[in-house]
Amino acid sequence: MGDRKIILKSNGLNLGYKKQGESIIIAEDIDFELKKGALTCLLGPNGVGKSTLIKTIMGQLPALQGSVILDDSPLGDYSLKELSKRIAVVLTDKVSLGNVTVYQLVSLGRIPHTTWLGSMSSMDHTKVEKAIEVTHISYLKDKVLSELSDGQLQKVMIARALAQDGEILILDEPTAHLDLINRFEIMHLLRKIAKEENKAVLVVTHDLEIAIDTADEFWLMQCGLPLECAAPEDLIVSGKINLLLPSGTLKFNPITGKIQDSTPYDYPIIQGDVKLTNWLKLIIRKNSLVFDEDLQVISILENPFLIKVKGEKKEQNYNSFKAFLEDLS
Repeated sequence: MGDRKIILKSNGLNLGYKKQGESIIIAEDIDFELKKGALTCLLGPNGVGKSTLIKTIMGQLPALQGSVILDDSPLGDYSLKELSKRIAVVLTDKVSLGNVTVYQLVSLGRIPHTTWLGSMSSMDHTKVEKAIEVTHISYLKDKVLSELSDGQLQKVMIARALAQDGEILILDEPTAHLDLINRFEIMHLLRKIAKEENKAVLVVTHDLEIAIDTADEFWLMQCGLPLECAAPEDLIVSGKINLLLPSGTLKFNPITGKIQDSTPYDYPIIQGDVKLTNWLKLIIRKNSLVFDEDLQVISILENPFLIKVKGEKKEQNYNSFKAFLEDLS
């Protein structure tokens, strides 16, 4: 388990760039603390400045105001070579080195540490082997990249970043091109790396459901608002998770853990287990079902499964959601 030490922080950070001597501010008054031993997810709409924040943390863009502090020293005090030993990055760009083996690609993570000739020491090889072991890709190490699936390739890219052996690991949309199973596997792998390898892992993502399931902390980024940093559970309970849904047409349901239409809906009286009634409400809502005026109550039972629609004059039973929907549609 990581020790949650603060490795990177900022106070009053303004992000942006210079154009013809003028400062173009994209986001301002950004405060954060990035901790070792924790998985942090950065969320927000496209164009809000997430990439600019990441580039500033990486030292690629200077801050317009304020500073980023790495281990008690401003980021600007470090050379690019020093930063490459401390911060490893996995971007969304797909690699095109089809004939390179997995071991060779992971070995590229050692470049900041090798001699000017690029030769690897026994310690470098040990770091590469450890990164391959941690990401569970030992069975792939002799394969060429063109033979890998997207999920396997993403694990290889994470292994390369781990071989770099920095305290901070930054990943930009690491699950963007993956199927559901691989998305969960990658995010749970990153959580495990944060805890067991004591890394500060920062993930930029739009995948809210999986982020809630894995992250220790959320950074919510919104236009014109300060960065909101808190545990995802605190943001859900307080309702601040809805900062991700500024239009107001959608809202986060803290019971189901899903985003839904925010339009009020007048449900009939429903009795039964909370889990079943939630799914029944979903099918009623998304199909805009209309009920007879004599409807008194809908009961839903789990074992055996049964939906009972009771009116003043009659009662109708259904043994599946599908049958319920087909009849009432």
